[in-house]
Amino acid sequence: MTRSIWVSFAALLIVAAAAPLIGSTHIELGRALAGISPDYEILFYARLPRVLLALIAGAALSVTGVLFQCMLRDPLAEPYTLGVSSGSSVGAVLAICFGFRAPALLSLAGAASVLFIVLGVAFEGRRLSSFTLLLTGVTMNSVSFAIILFLHNLVTFSQSFAISRWLMGGLEAVEYPTLAWLAAAVLPVAALVISRARQWNLLAVGDEWASSRGAASSALTAFGYIAGSVLTGVVTTLTGPVGFVGLIVPHALRLRLGADHRVLLPCSFLIGAAFLCVCDTLSRTAIAPTEIPVGVVTALCGGPFFIWLLRSRRRSLWL
Repeated sequence: MTRSIWVSFAALLIVAAAAPLIGSTHIELGRALAGISPDYEILFYARLPRVLLALIAGAALSVTGVLFQCMLRDPLAEPYTLGVSSGSSVGAVLAICFGFRAPALLSLAGAASVLFIVLGVAFEGRRLSSFTLLLTGVTMNSVSFAIILFLHNLVTFSQSFAISRWLMGGLEAVEYPTLAWLAAAVLPVAALVISRARQWNLLAVGDEWASSRGAASSALTAFGYIAGSVLTGVVTTLTGPVGFVGLIVPHALRLRLGADHRVLLPCSFLIGAAFLCVCDTLSRTAIAPTEIPVGVVTALCGGPFFIWLLRSRRRSLWL
């Protein structure tokens, strides 16, 4: 168990150290560290913030994928299942349509609105129905997508391009204060989720099994959905909907490491961060100076790899 986590941590360190040095423009590390332009600006203002954003986003989406697959007991569940990302997308599209200069705020408000609607519908007294939650999430996804299409049909050409680009999912260099508040939102929540790994093991078997073993299944389920939605919502406000990370990484690790969440959650946090960072490096270097949306790269890289993994390991995803 410890060995797998250390190997994942080593992989993350290697990727995090190498990614800022890779790009269409060669930089001298010594000159950059000495503060000599333009190497300094390229490293610390163009590449490093983007790498840090990829690390945080990848970790958050991977942990959320594990969490939702556990609670819904559905191998196809992923961070966008409950519609939080769609609500965030509606907020961002509204910001683009009305020229709002802080789209992240409206995006976060959209994610929070959908979360409250989904939880409000899914609660039956003091009990949280996973089935109702899933259906409500799917419904909110459809409603949000219809709103986005309606708004997309009304905007100007430039706004239409901005909306399409945002919906593809992408990473850009952001300011360090923005990274600080994102890390402050993501890391404590992820740590709380990982600290309850034993309880997620119980809940993955079933609500009744978890309750019989002393776990408060309804409270634990509510905490899991809120935590996963917060992780997804805050990341989506900055990156747009980046698919496949929360689906591929948890399943790939589950096939290799098993379904013990004491190992699966921390390894997903670390490998998810490294995976999205590698994909983003490819997106900005593969056909430089043109960039490929990172959501396209995650699908093109992750899909074939996942199929190969399934073919090479004739094992159930849910053992």
